[in-house]
Amino acid sequence: MAIPMDVSRRAFLKVSAATTAGLMATGNFAYAAGSDALRVGVVGCGGRGTGAARDAVSGADNVRIVAMADLFEDRLDRSKEGLKQEIGDAFQVDGNHQFVGFDAYKGVMESDVDMVILASPPGFRPKHFAAAVEAGKHVFMEKPVSVDVAGAKAIMEAGKMADAKGLSVVAGTLYRRQPSFVEAIARIHGGMIGDIVSAQEYYMTGPIWLRPRKPGMSDMEWQCRNWYYFTWLSGDHIVEQFVHNIDVINWVLQGHPESAIAMGGRIERVDPSYGHIYDHFSVEYVYDGGVRVEAKCRQIAEGTRRVTNRIVGTLGTAELHPRYSKLVSHRGETLYEMKEPGLNAYVQEHTDLIEAIRSNTPINETRQIAESTLTAVLGRESAYTGQELAWEALMNSGLDLVPRSFAFGSMPFPAVAIPGKTPLARAPWAEASP
Repeated sequence: MAIPMDVSRRAFLKVSAATTAGLMATGNFAYAAGSDALRVGVVGCGGRGTGAARDAVSGADNVRIVAMADLFEDRLDRSKEGLKQEIGDAFQVDGNHQFVGFDAYKGVMESDVDMVILASPPGFRPKHFAAAVEAGKHVFMEKPVSVDVAGAKAIMEAGKMADAKGLSVVAGTLYRRQPSFVEAIARIHGGMIGDIVSAQEYYMTGPIWLRPRKPGMSDMEWQCRNWYYFTWLSGDHIVEQFVHNIDVINWVLQGHPESAIAMGGRIERVDPSYGHIYDHFSVEYVYDGGVRVEAKCRQIAEGTRRVTNRIVGTLGTAELHPRYSKLVSHRGETLYEMKEPGLNAYVQEHTDLIEAIRSNTPINETRQIAESTLTAVLGRESAYTGQELAWEALMNSGLDLVPRSFAFGSMPFPAVAIPGKTPLARAPWAEASP
């Protein structure tokens, strides 16, 4: 069913649900429809996991949080206390459904939950997603979904299994839930600005949190608590944060790039407490037909901030901004304009997923978020290595950054990448695993 241009996504979902309601009587699906509550488990109880649990409860009626898992007990406890205050009776996690440690996710998968929220650091996402699908759970997983090629391939394989099992999977690419983006991109695809010839995307912002190392803290604990600053855990900020904009451009251009050439480095975050990630990247992606996309991101204090996307066509341009979308002809005429109506896209992600589960009309966003994640990895690896890099070369590289086993203890991490010296095909876990 095509979405009419003048119909909101929420309204569309209501119409879609009405047309498929008859299927529920005979469908074979994991969630028992009717008056039963949808039971949700949370894996990763930091800020995003806690927020996603709250959003799931806000996104639909009769949703219960019934199981939680985190690497650290103190973080689980903070999340638990916060959710008790925020969602009231919807919080129903008893003492037998709180799990801590590297294998804590297994407890959630073995629990009687219909849906899981995966919000641990991205390096753990492939293992957690595969376990969720194997257990027959519907999934909301935060972006990005891996930090390397090995993880992205594992995600896509598990996504195929989700299809076979009729499971729904939604990713945290919230721009795909913002009405102004949905409407504007539909018009771009309809030819309103002509054939696309180039694009620019920006996520230029300030620094984020830093969690200093405490006395007696092991290498592994320090890295996991300060996960953003280690590529094996976060993918670097081009992957963890900029993937939002990269996903938008892949959506507009309906595919992933063919190659990338990039540069980047550390100007402000040079202290070892910031791990080994960069604080800025500049990438030129080349898409099918020779369409070139300029992509810039940085996390540096006191600089001019810009978070937006600009699409250039033969008939006009489009700006897709978090607060509005606008299409303009090359003569300066406004072709289309829409301000964001205030819809909470974080909540809408869960509304869409829960509607798909309850109506037995599976949706699966695994491949699109895996390809957007890989697009970010492509840019990062071009910058790290200093080489122009083709998509196929990346996919055949064997790039695998995540350790094979986990334990609190010694966990060395690679030096800051040096363009021209850092190799593409590397598996630092082979030397770094405890």
